[in-house]
Amino acid sequence: MKLLKLKITNYERTIAGKSIAVNEEGYLTNFSQWDEKVGEALADEAHVPLTPRHWEVLKYLQNEQKNNVALSIRRVGKCGVVDIKEFYQLFPTAPLKTATKIAGIPKPASCI
Repeated sequence: MKLLKLKITNYERTIAGKSIAVNEEGYLTNFSQWDEKVGEALADEAHVPLTPRHWEVLKYLQNEQKNNVALSIRRVGKCGVVDIKEFYQLFPTAPLKTATKIAGIPKPASCI
């Protein structure tokens, strides 16, 4: 029987003037380090200009994460906060991956 070793690597990045722990894909590994300035900096990197509507979706995603709800495009589209078409308009490139990164939460298992 062959055992596989799982290597988890954490990195430090300076985001919004703060040293932030991230994984190899740039997702925060400690949500307590997230604040709106960090979210704004991550949105700038993703070329997403944040509007009040963006913040509404980001807060929804954070709340779902806190409640241990598995996120997917389909679930977001059925949540009543945003439909799939608008979600893609708000976060045009890989919407769920981009939005969760900006929100400071882990990449959903449904994202490749």
